[in-house]
Amino acid sequence: MGLLSSSVSITRYRVEGNLEKPVIETVTAALKKDSISEIDDHASELTVGWTSFDNPYQPSFEGSSFVFGTYLIFSLRIDKKNIPSKIIKKYCAIEMAKKMEVTGRKYLAKNEKKMIKDHVFNVLSLRVPATPNIYDVLWNYEDASLWFFSNLKVANEKLESLFAESMKLKLIRLFPYTIAQLTAGLSDLELDVLAQLTPAKFTE
Repeated sequence: MGLLSSSVSITRYRVEGNLEKPVIETVTAALKKDSISEIDDHASELTVGWTSFDNPYQPSFEGSSFVFGTYLIFSLRIDKKNIPSKIIKKYCAIEMAKKMEVTGRKYLAKNEKKMIKDHVFNVLSLRVPATPNIYDVLWNYEDASLWFFSNLKVANEKLESLFAESMKLKLIRLFPYTIAQLTAGLSDLELDVLAQLTPAKFTE
């Protein structure tokens, strides 16, 4: 579900820190540096990076194409290769049978089995294309607010990690507690009370 979908899931963030000026040039350089890399022809299992909102399979950040006033629109892309365990098991069995036939043995050592499994996984990884998952990002850099169009734990963790690495800024996820802490204008005493609150269970 993305920014233009009929139904969306959104995680709100507050952006902490200051971007180096000029802002657009700083963000453009960061997006280019950590743009998504293709792994279809590599044995890598996973890759994470930035991509274009309007053309996620051929990322380009030239000409500030992602800038709309004070809003920056781009996407996080997570490509992962999913090889069914039964496929790995099948080819491991074939390779082990070949190894035992060549050596004339009836059994293989544990490290031999591991080496065969690693080899099978690497060979299959070169054949299997990665599945892309795209999550849109809408960032108002003047307001220090960011909307991430996913509630998936893994996607949010990847966003927070890559954003910190690329932009040198911290993302603070907004939920009732952090909203009260950051935006309610609480006094020091009230903040102490807030910090001591614990979740309450409501039962019938």
